Amino acid sequence: MKLKSFLTVAFIISASFAFAQSNILNATTVDELYHKSEGEINAEEEAKPLEYGYINNRDILWAKTVWEYIDLNQRANFPYLFPIDTGQIGKDRKSLYNVLVDNVKNGNIKNIYADSYFSRKRSFEELEATLHRRDTLDIGFEQINAGEELSEEYVDRIDVDGNDVQGFKIRGYWYFDKRQGDLRYRLLGLAPMVIDATAKSMGTEDPEPVELFWVFYPEARDVLFKAQVFNADNTAQPFNFDQLLNARRFSAVIYKEDNDFGDREINDYISENAMNRLLEAERIKEEIREFESNMWNY
Repeated sequence: MKLKSFLTVAFIISASFAFAQSNILNATTVDELYHKSEGEINAEEEAKPLEYGYINNRDILWAKTVWEYIDLNQRANFPYLFPIDTGQIGKDRKSLYNVLVDNVKNGNIKNIYADSYFSRKRSFEELEATLHRRDTLDIGFEQINAGEELSEEYVDRIDVDGNDVQGFKIRGYWYFDKRQGDLRYRLLGLAPMVIDATAKSMGTEDPEPVELFWVFYPEARDVLFKAQVFNADNTAQPFNFDQLLNARRFSAVIYKEDNDFGDREINDYISENAMNRLLEAERIKEEIREFESNMWNY
């Protein structure tokens, strides 16, 4: 499918602000490794994602909203999963999950939502039961019953981390811009899918991941633009998450489209046959492809 956009330009412009292994060639001592110059720091602070252009509603000839699932078990999606360990010296990269959660905690991402329509805001405190579980062991209850203070060693702590992320749900908008004469895609929201603390503590076999929260993508672009992603083809010029997501550099399966039934997912009307669900997802994808193709056939 032909998909023209500003993304190619964004890759070129932002590449000059990316420093994968800062000062590695100029360092004379180990202490100087990974220390950025003042110019590099200023350039990174001033760098911003390329703004979306204004789209007049009258210019949208056709549109379709689709929801997709990015499975992190697929090799093509590994850049969103790794690195899981973010505590290594000299490593300033984080997984997409850690970027989102850390910036929600520190307030850089101000709003999170309970659903993909962004109809209700959530607070991070509401997620405590999903992210953390504390179980007192039997010996701990014996300690309490004996009137003693509970020792921390007798409390089993279960925390959700990057290892428990299974994928991401995304909501996007395909539209045909009649002024530009091409089909375009705009990412609207994404949600981490994780194994919650309860399922993790119970050791459930093949537990179903749950939606942690939804982020309205335009509100998170500045944060994702500053988060580096490993570039296997050229480690001197890393990407960032804003570039990857806007360019649709991931493998995803459609699980829902806007339809007469509102929130009806593919699973709701094809419930027993996984192959048929995949074929239905491909049918929806092909329908989008065919619309643009048919625009240029007479």
